[in-house]
Amino acid sequence: MVLKPVEIFKRQRPEQALRAWCRTTRRTATIMSPHANSEAIDSYSPPPVKAVIPSRLYAIADTPKVSSLANICDRSVTTKNYPLASEVQKNIPIYNLAKYNPDKTAANNLQDEWYEVLANGPGVFVVQNMYSDQPLLDETNEAFHQIIEREKSHTKGDHFAAGGKNDRIWNSFSKHGLQDPSSFVKYYSNPWLARVCEAWLGQQYRVTAQTNIVKPGGAAQVSHRDYHLGFQTAEGCSRFPRGMQHASQFLTLQGAVAQSDMPLESGPTRFLPFSQKLDSGFMAYRLPEFDQYFNENWVSLPLRKGDGVFFNPALHHAAGNNTSQVDRSANLLQISSAFGKPMEQIDAIPLVKVCWPEIQQLYKAEGLSDRVETVIAAIGEGYPFPTNLDNRPPAPNGMAPANEQDVIREAITSNWDTEKIVSALTQMRVDGRP
Repeated sequence: MVLKPVEIFKRQRPEQALRAWCRTTRRTATIMSPHANSEAIDSYSPPPVKAVIPSRLYAIADTPKVSSLANICDRSVTTKNYPLASEVQKNIPIYNLAKYNPDKTAANNLQDEWYEVLANGPGVFVVQNMYSDQPLLDETNEAFHQIIEREKSHTKGDHFAAGGKNDRIWNSFSKHGLQDPSSFVKYYSNPWLARVCEAWLGQQYRVTAQTNIVKPGGAAQVSHRDYHLGFQTAEGCSRFPRGMQHASQFLTLQGAVAQSDMPLESGPTRFLPFSQKLDSGFMAYRLPEFDQYFNENWVSLPLRKGDGVFFNPALHHAAGNNTSQVDRSANLLQISSAFGKPMEQIDAIPLVKVCWPEIQQLYKAEGLSDRVETVIAAIGEGYPFPTNLDNRPPAPNGMAPANEQDVIREAITSNWDTEKIVSALTQMRVDGRP
């Protein structure tokens, strides 16, 4: 069978067909013009396609669709997805810590599951019995009460609620330590706090805390995302490239310890499970239609005194309105990665100065136990940078100079007195300056 020229082209690969066409064209051109450039025709290639580079930014004018968020949130999970959870309610996994050992090795599987929940799952989980020592919670609440009474003369604003509606203690972490070193050391030496923080942030995290007490009649917050980019204006947020917007959620862990029972009518935090997966969510949450979707679809769980709840800062959430007759009290925990800037400044030196006898007592009773390591991690800065490397070079066999936690650990194991450890930390700070 003799194939026609068109059929030959059809049966050839595109590049073969193009070369055959060029040869035919060359012969025709040679007949028409003896000066035709046959080499140029043989080496012909189509012009390159100009690449379209997408914008690195989310533009304010490019309003995302609520349907995108709805599709993301249209999921459900069970204990089959998270087998270590005691139960899953309203798409929120619940873990009863009374069943588990906070030892690092034993808790490793729990941490894997928590990471998965925060990164790819609902974005929030509850840990029951995180603080089972009820007298300790009472001591802590008394310390908070004394701080609040001392600060009553100043009306403070809230991020997403009107000032004057709540009792708020900014930097309750430092103020707690200075007010009552005994309950502070016991509270922040809880190994479960370390296990949760390490699951999302790794080591050398920085703990900050703010206490919030919402009284009966307290209004709900508007839905939002949290620090860092959650505390920017829409215009300010739009200046951060997409990659930084996605990375922001991995720099912080949000949490709260229930300092009182929180029945549903008291307004515990409302969550929109899976909403942290919306890439443009730091731009979208401010839009009225997204707030409306949140208000139509949020879920909330009651908490008992001593329970904890932890969530991805990119999760859309809001504190609820308190329609009960009791105060809703929470110690809000905001834990930062070693590679991020905390929202509040923590000064370890005055805390070490007042808490040193309590830390020494704990060390004498337990040695360098998990509880001792946890309180060291809470008080001291674990990341040594930025610093002055002329004055504080790395050790001969090290990659980085000592950090505050290293010095505190050496001091506690070497039985330094208060004056010596305070002097060492002060000198480290002086040496680190330009």
